[in-house]
Amino acid sequence: MSRIKSDFEKDICFLTSYAERNAGTPPAKTSAKQAITVKHNMARAMSRHFARCSECG
Repeated sequence: MSRIKSDFEKDICFLTSYAERNAGTPPAKTSAKQAITVKHNMARAMSRHFARCSECG
């Protein structure tokens, strides 16, 4: 569980920091949108994990 979360958090941090460093540029806007998508994917993956894992669920 922690591995899943940490991998997603690394990606979110990278995308968000890139968007902040290059604010106003088209690639930064794309990175910000991708960060939101990754957050949704993380929530979906963790939900799936809780539903299927006998130790966590």
